[in-house]
Amino acid sequence: MGQRRQIFLKFLASLGLCLLLPMTAFADTLIVNALLLDGTGRPSQTASLRIIGDRIADVGMLTRRATDTVIDAQGLVLSPGFIDTHSHADERLLAQPNAMPKITQGITTVVVGQDGSSPYPLQDFFVALEQSPAKVNVAAYVGHNTLRDSVMGKGHQGEATPAQMQLMSGLLRSELESGALGLSTGLEYEPGIYSSRAEVLLLAQQTAGQGGRYISHLRSEDRWFEDSVEEIIEIGRVTGMPVQISHIKLAMKRLWGSATALLERLDDARAEGVNITADIYPYTYWQSNMMVLLPERNPLDDQAIDLVMRELAPPEGIIFTHFPAEPSYVGKTLVEIASLRKESPGEAFSRMALQSIAYEEQTGKPGNLIIGTSMDEGDLRQLMAWPHTNICTDGGLQDRHPRGAGSFPRVLGHYARDLGLFTLESAVHKMTALPAEHLGLEDRGMIKPGYKADLVLFDPNTISDRATTAEPFLAAVGVREVWVNGERVMENGRPTHAYPGRVIRRASAP
Repeated sequence: MGQRRQIFLKFLASLGLCLLLPMTAFADTLIVNALLLDGTGRPSQTASLRIIGDRIADVGMLTRRATDTVIDAQGLVLSPGFIDTHSHADERLLAQPNAMPKITQGITTVVVGQDGSSPYPLQDFFVALEQSPAKVNVAAYVGHNTLRDSVMGKGHQGEATPAQMQLMSGLLRSELESGALGLSTGLEYEPGIYSSRAEVLLLAQQTAGQGGRYISHLRSEDRWFEDSVEEIIEIGRVTGMPVQISHIKLAMKRLWGSATALLERLDDARAEGVNITADIYPYTYWQSNMMVLLPERNPLDDQAIDLVMRELAPPEGIIFTHFPAEPSYVGKTLVEIASLRKESPGEAFSRMALQSIAYEEQTGKPGNLIIGTSMDEGDLRQLMAWPHTNICTDGGLQDRHPRGAGSFPRVLGHYARDLGLFTLESAVHKMTALPAEHLGLEDRGMIKPGYKADLVLFDPNTISDRATTAEPFLAAVGVREVWVNGERVMENGRPTHAYPGRVIRRASAP
């Protein structure tokens, strides 16, 4: 191979064309002395790996060639690049293509269009990324709420008519043909909260018919959680397509301790033939808006707010991460803000919700974001350890929830290394081959000849998350090198000038 390339280069030189082609295009990469984890969960092995172009060419005890650029892994772990199955990077990716909070975690692929909201039309988003690539690969779902807004008008409340459902169906068909992985729903958010089960099932059946998948922020993660789980199981049963629960959690005190029962129900569904899976981020607190805690959307309902304080998110665990009506509240808890306002936590919650609504009506922009502490650590560990749960961030590129910058290293460092919740091999499997399987990606997620060279080299002894609610943007440590499609986007812990990310379209799409 090396001899043929040298002959080819001499031929180009004889034509005076050698300057038209970058010399690096002909250099292979040989990574030696790596502790290789292939993503399948199998035990690690010391091996070398050769990259040619954008793919893994060889794995094993390899001999250096004249065309190789050699990188000594020094015994660090080399694994497939991590796949973030639930990302909100689409909100800023075109403006921040370096995707630093992602690559510092070892993430090489992000999956956007989550919780029912997606860039629209997807084709325009994809073309923009192809013209100005990011450092990471991007795949996307089409959002149900986005379709609803397009057909029914933003802010519309109420169920869709049959005619409106058909219009949504037409838009969905086009988005799936553009390469969307499938349909995402955010049934606890506007306007999905107003949709009927029949509407969601109709769109899900169409998605299945076009070879797509389904992922859902369930209709309720607290009060009506059991019914919401049954809804997604039924969608999987009727359509036959894979269905995934987004950021699985038990977010209400009455649900704490019921992880075993939930997993038994999901296992029963799988035994029945329903291909149901989940993703999860490794924190006991979430981030959303205030009104998601009030399903009736009434900030004057004192009884509903009292239930929130008692069962869903204690006021000392509610931290404001966005409040443009009073920016000084950002970073403070509801208890601290209530004290400043000389109000009870419930009164402060109600009046701040009203302030947010007024701000949104005036500006058309989000009026608040909060972190809510509402999960039990024991439940989190059980749900994370389920064989069909993969890791995600549910984070964006400028996210005041620590998950945006720390999720994957937190699993590898805190949960795998420090607590021993699972082996390093199992943790990497939940970040690579398992999410690739859940997404239907055929050539990513494993170290295997012919697969795309999305790779991460990290130190298993030091990899850790550093982001906190007080300092949410602190980058993780321990990730040394990252390759995306064969090009190094991080070298010795620093970003390079390469932007090799690609759009990943559903394989069966045109």
